[in-house]
Amino acid sequence: MEARDGLSKVRAVERAMAILRAFSPAASRLSLAELTRHTGLDKSTTRRLLQTLATAEFIEFDDSTKTYALGPGILLLVPGVRYGSDLRDIAAPILARLSERTGATSFIWTYFRGFALCLDRVKGPDLHIVTPWSAIGTRIAMNCAGGPRVLLAFLPREERAHVLSGPLPRHTVHTVTDPAALEAAADDIRQRGWEFAVDDYTLGLSGLGAPVFDHAGALAGSISITALTPQFAMQDGKPRDLPLVLEAAAEISARLGR
Repeated sequence: MEARDGLSKVRAVERAMAILRAFSPAASRLSLAELTRHTGLDKSTTRRLLQTLATAEFIEFDDSTKTYALGPGILLLVPGVRYGSDLRDIAAPILARLSERTGATSFIWTYFRGFALCLDRVKGPDLHIVTPWSAIGTRIAMNCAGGPRVLLAFLPREERAHVLSGPLPRHTVHTVTDPAALEAAADDIRQRGWEFAVDDYTLGLSGLGAPVFDHAGALAGSISITALTPQFAMQDGKPRDLPLVLEAAAEISARLGR
């Protein structure tokens, strides 16, 4: 099989990757039938690949539920991932301080192939709910949530148009899915330099985000905090914690410029 760049592909590897990518925070355990449905492979091929992946502990099988999950072998690969490491390392102590000062969960996001990718997060002490969608490594659509919507707004126009031409899922009644409305919102976000997204990804949760830039002034990512919507106190029509978020974003940008 030939790839678009002219390099040959190994079909078995492609199929194994499809199985691994079928798992997500929302689907951490899958049956054989579910995996065949996700990947489009037949059961015999899927079972053989699962057995092979299990020998390297990339997959584990729960005999009581007859389901599969990602295994500890995957975690052994994580320390070797360098993507976004500079941004993550710089942001880590700033995220921790931001969560401590606001009581919210803080995030650092980057743009990755049409999605917002969570590079790191620090859980807020006041957010006592399960949010599997916010795990490190999670990709979410950019038409919702404070940090991802900031990324969308500051993307180059051609790249933003590409994102807006793709799937724009609706998560709640407050999710914006109209490309024209999102383009107009992007103009507003760029002008004010931040975004406050209310209940548009999960009802009852809101996010406040701001952009992060590199030494050349190009978009490097975004920072955001998430908390229960009623916990966002407002002052003069803006979230009271906005100065703290902007300060954190500016500090990360300054350190990237060194």
